[in-house]
Amino acid sequence: METIYLAIVLILFLFAISDLIVGVSNDAVNFLNSAIGSKVASFRTIMIIASLGVLFGAVFSSGMMEVARKGIFNPSMFYFDEIMIIFLAVMITDVLLLDGFNTIGMPTSTTVSIVFELLGAAVGMATIKLVFGSPESLLPIKQYLVDNNMLKDLGSSLNVASFINTSKALAIISGIFLSVLVAFTAGAIVQYLARIVFTFNYKVRVKYFGAIWGGIAFTIITYFIFIKGAKSATFMTHDVKDWFVANTVLILLVSFVGWTVLLQLMNAMFKTNILRLVVLVGTFSLAMAFAGNDLVNFIGVPLAGWASFKEWMTNPSVSPDNLLMTALSGKVQTPIYFLLFAGLIMVVTLFVSKKAKSVVKTSIDLSRQDDGDERFPPTAASRAIVRAVMSISKGVSYIVPKPILNGINKQFNPVAEDKQDKDALAAFDLIRASVNLVVASVLIAFGTSLKLPLSTTYVTFMVAMGTSFGDKAWGRESAVYRVSGVISVVGGWFLTALTAFTVAFVFVSILKFGGFVAVIAFILLTVFIVYRTHSIHKKNEARKLTEGNVIEDISDDTIIERSASTISDNIGIVDSQLKKLIKALEKEDLKALKKLKKEIGAVSSRTKYLKDNVGSIIEKLRDDNENDFNFVQVLDYLREMLHSATYMVKPALDHVSNNHKPLHDFQIKELMDVWTKYDALSKLVKISIESPSKANEDKILEIQSEILGSLKEINKSQLKRLKSAEVGTKNSILYLKLLDEWRGMTLHIVNLYKSYRDFVDYQSK
Repeated sequence: METIYLAIVLILFLFAISDLIVGVSNDAVNFLNSAIGSKVASFRTIMIIASLGVLFGAVFSSGMMEVARKGIFNPSMFYFDEIMIIFLAVMITDVLLLDGFNTIGMPTSTTVSIVFELLGAAVGMATIKLVFGSPESLLPIKQYLVDNNMLKDLGSSLNVASFINTSKALAIISGIFLSVLVAFTAGAIVQYLARIVFTFNYKVRVKYFGAIWGGIAFTIITYFIFIKGAKSATFMTHDVKDWFVANTVLILLVSFVGWTVLLQLMNAMFKTNILRLVVLVGTFSLAMAFAGNDLVNFIGVPLAGWASFKEWMTNPSVSPDNLLMTALSGKVQTPIYFLLFAGLIMVVTLFVSKKAKSVVKTSIDLSRQDDGDERFPPTAASRAIVRAVMSISKGVSYIVPKPILNGINKQFNPVAEDKQDKDALAAFDLIRASVNLVVASVLIAFGTSLKLPLSTTYVTFMVAMGTSFGDKAWGRESAVYRVSGVISVVGGWFLTALTAFTVAFVFVSILKFGGFVAVIAFILLTVFIVYRTHSIHKKNEARKLTEGNVIEDISDDTIIERSASTISDNIGIVDSQLKKLIKALEKEDLKALKKLKKEIGAVSSRTKYLKDNVGSIIEKLRDDNENDFNFVQVLDYLREMLHSATYMVKPALDHVSNNHKPLHDFQIKELMDVWTKYDALSKLVKISIESPSKANEDKILEIQSEILGSLKEINKSQLKRLKSAEVGTKNSILYLKLLDEWRGMTLHIVNLYKSYRDFVDYQSK
């Protein structure tokens, strides 16, 4: 028996390591997005500073560990065997949930996930106890409640709420969701005021106001590091902590004056970039606040499991199903070596995790100052919100005097950036980055000081969204997409809460009734799923890297070579997919058609990426409106070809899925005859694009005419068959659709060649 529970404890710690990895991958966005988004320093420098902050924060996080033990449920209401099942269900759920969100690159809340997992698992176990437990097993629990004036007498009935630390749980949950509104509002207001003071041409005014802003920022950071953070440090004596608290006002005053004077001198004597210092130190502070607040999300449960096991080992004569875990209700100090080890794992993860970069990218894309490729499509809700805000803005403009309004608007005039300087093309400037870090640090560290595990993801993400809103980054060109993105992310947070509660509830039930077999099965399942998601993410990142490199490598000198290769590859893919489509229809191969749809979708996605980033491409070309038009036409015709291919595969898949009658042999033969001619056309176009000197335009037009003629005759034949009832209606709908799309594709591929021919001719002049 002892071996089994020791094994469960070891499993909890193994899951803790995995949870640290997937959790940090998710939460890296919290303290990296401002520094990376503003390009304040090299990626390596940013990571080193963030890593130091994480290590310091880990040391300060001890007091937060109580949340996992007694913050959500009453441990005294559960027996040792039950508490271990609760903790195991929570860790399995947490690893799977966070890894899933990381794979799709969506930031979610590790705090919300752990809180609702603990809540779901505790409610699940309490329900099992009340429904399936014997009256004898509930008697010690009732006695404990009576002794602590929590129950009237032993004859009173228990309910699920009796097992939950209701007041504390509600305070935590309300604090988490209230932080969303507070963070967005605070970020928007502070950024709006900061932009009015500094404008976008901040390099001029920072000479006069930069030291004051830096003094405020450094004072806030100092306050929360040494006063709020010190309360949880295991190595500080009570006398030192009391001194910090007793001299708070003096420390704040001295810090502000000292930092302001020092920063002004550094700027005057050494031309030090004050804002750069604020962002770098703010990154350290936010990383520290993250580790101090969120470390409980990753190792709090395993440490609670370890404490439970040690308590049982001190009572070896008591069976696991008879030992109430009243010991967890007391105060337990977390050994510092646990905290440092966890901090080191987090640091290593920061440097090696690819998923962390995906999550950071989502946050930066939604808060960047300029327009560009928008990940989230607009929705009815986002459109309604944007319209409402525009109406409010118009109303305010009627109330505020025009001179004041014009004066404020001048402060928001953007400064033109050098498009050829990649380092200058930051998502946002140092003013916004510093506001992000300072406001988020204050809110998170304040919550930590109150022992409330505020969601660092909620706070930092909503502060970033608030500052981008306050900075007027959500213009008419991008507002609906950004709002839609925010709604998607926030909706994902609520989905996290619901999923975490439900899955933990189900898992604890299965583990309770399934016993050791269920434990082994869940461990194997978790390992398999994490491995699969890692493979999926790796494949997706490789695809995105390829797409990005195509854009990045294009220049005025290389565009002919790069575009020829890309266009030729896509033409070849479409050609081969058409043959696969005909073969799949002949064999009624549903699996092959589904795979074909997925492959066509992937190719279409790549061409869409090129089309969406056409602005970035033509910026790299020499000024020539005529040739810009030709290149855009090439991409348009390529997109139309992929659309036609998509509209051929989808009805074919629907036809086979609905079990309609297959195409006749003569129809398959007709399609293959067309494909043979189209294959010759595709190969000729590919050769003409790859090697313009070998182009044979007359032959291309000749084959195109043959294909169009064949399609016309086949179309007439099919209509005759339909009229004579030789073929059915469903058959004709599919067949005529295929012929129609193939006709369009034949026109598009030749038009693509002509536009590319004109583009190369102009480019070569």
